[in-house]
Amino acid sequence: MDDKLSRRGALGAFGAVTFGGLLAACGDDAAPTARTVPPSEGATSPTFTAADFASAARCEVATESIEGPYYFDVDAIRRDLREDREGTVLRLGIRVRDASSCEPIENAIVDVWHCDALGLYSGFESASTGGGSSSRTDDETYLRGAQATDRHGISEFTTIYPGWYPGRTTHIHAKVHLDRKTLLTTQLYTTKDVDAKVYADPPYDEDPGRDAFNDSDGFYDASGELTLAFAGDEVTGLITLDVRQG
Repeated sequence: MDDKLSRRGALGAFGAVTFGGLLAACGDDAAPTARTVPPSEGATSPTFTAADFASAARCEVATESIEGPYYFDVDAIRRDLREDREGTVLRLGIRVRDASSCEPIENAIVDVWHCDALGLYSGFESASTGGGSSSRTDDETYLRGAQATDRHGISEFTTIYPGWYPGRTTHIHAKVHLDRKTLLTTQLYTTKDVDAKVYADPPYDEDPGRDAFNDSDGFYDASGELTLAFAGDEVTGLITLDVRQG
């Protein structure tokens, strides 16, 4: 095993030791209990706390959505998803709570994936450029990964602000897993005003002609909209996902 714990291994280890302990045993500096990001991952801001989510909570069951054609289990517990992808840094915070009590769920696995600044999905670059196949065509894994929630139910990712591709509004896919069970498959959405500011800069400006927005997207649901804010040159995006465990 390298210094990244697999998602399957994390799910399989619940009930034996804490997830933070597993990451520490594997030498991962980004253990959720430590709430730190190594400098090599490029994070410059403090990590999220429960107080940050005060304006990003509704206490209602999160809306299910389609998985889409570009999912595969990259099987990597990691905070920094960027690899070689260029774009505006997005610090994404997802809090998971039990829908019946609105109490945080610790050690849930949050799985996210999205396209790059020019609309490409890792593993499906040919398909996402109109190649006509929904099968995996490459071994790329950028902008995919998972994190475990801490005792406040919070998972955090360093990624880039997603681009767009024809027919869909800007979105991020997410799954929530607990004890080998998938509790939620959903999509997270950005806002038109933040999109406009981000997309005016490179590399996003290489791909003009966007043809779909939240109000014209057949899958958009307002409950999945991220609370977005600029923090210098970065964007922060927060959301609370309340899920049913039973």
